[in-house]
Amino acid sequence: MQEKAAAPFSQPFDGDAPDARARRVTRLIGAAALVGLALWMIGSYLTTIGWAAIIAISVWPLHRRFQARLGGSRLIAPLLMTIGLAVLLLVPVALVLTEIGRESQFVMEWLARLQQNGMPVPDWVHRLPLFGQHLDTWWQAHLGRPESAGQLLSGIDSETLTEWSRTLGGALATRVLHTFLTFLVLFILLRHGREIGQHVLAAIDRWFGAPGERLAETMASAVRGTVNGTILVAVGEAVLIGIGFVAAGVPHAVLFAFLTAAFAMLPMGAWFAFVAAAIVLVLGGGSLLAAAGVVGWGAAVMLIGDNLVQPALIGGAAHIPFLWTLFGILGGLETFGLIGLFVGPVLMAALLTIWRQQSRPVPDQVP
Repeated sequence: MQEKAAAPFSQPFDGDAPDARARRVTRLIGAAALVGLALWMIGSYLTTIGWAAIIAISVWPLHRRFQARLGGSRLIAPLLMTIGLAVLLLVPVALVLTEIGRESQFVMEWLARLQQNGMPVPDWVHRLPLFGQHLDTWWQAHLGRPESAGQLLSGIDSETLTEWSRTLGGALATRVLHTFLTFLVLFILLRHGREIGQHVLAAIDRWFGAPGERLAETMASAVRGTVNGTILVAVGEAVLIGIGFVAAGVPHAVLFAFLTAAFAMLPMGAWFAFVAAAIVLVLGGGSLLAAAGVVGWGAAVMLIGDNLVQPALIGGAAHIPFLWTLFGILGGLETFGLIGLFVGPVLMAALLTIWRQQSRPVPDQVP
């Protein structure tokens, strides 16, 4: 009886393999649908999570050393690291916003005086070659007389300023929320980074094998190289251009240096900062030669830093050729926004790693 009962179970059933494959396909489709639904649901926060992951990967070696000095603490070390990074990143932003807030009162008073009295044509306008006369005519027609200046600025009224304030306040509240979530996710990643890394490597090993682990290491190196290269180049450019601000006598040179460092995170971004500094210098009574010196010095520093130094630092850390790094920076920024500045080189590093693995010569097989 036992042999007869066991016989049906010992024989393979023809429908088992197709049913198993169908179940696997169903599970994969269900899992893909759940993942897609979850990503769609938190779509507005993916960038926040991405920023936290980029920062965590960048500071992970430093965090490990700091954690070892604190006796391996898994609460105090990530908490202090997160607070330190928040202070390092947010204090300069707060200083710039405070200075802008102070200057906004001066701007409003200047606009009021402009509407009441107009603005006389500066002397440097007459000395401009080619279009100086045209600019003088336009200035006299739109800014020189009080009625013309008032008509030009008539669109800037209290209701418009109130609407701008509401829009700016809403955007600021959203940014504050995303910033808080970024540092919260960063704290969690630093605290549980080892376990998260083990799970990620296990999944990569299951899907791709040993080449996948090398790919993950390359992408992590690309993230660190991109962050370190971008920050170092931005700070270096801001220091050099800030020295030019001080030498030329630009008003609020320190504020413009901070703005230059922030905009220098973007390729060619610091152009806006030092061009604005040159304009402020001229409007404040500075000479055209000094303003031209500010623009020329800033352009030279930016061209060398963005097109030579930064790609070399990033490519050297991740072993990516210069041209691939440059295309990754520019393409990532254009496609993904600011976070693409870091995502682009990582994707190029991954693509280059796959290419190197697949393009190796196949060893001759001995018959």
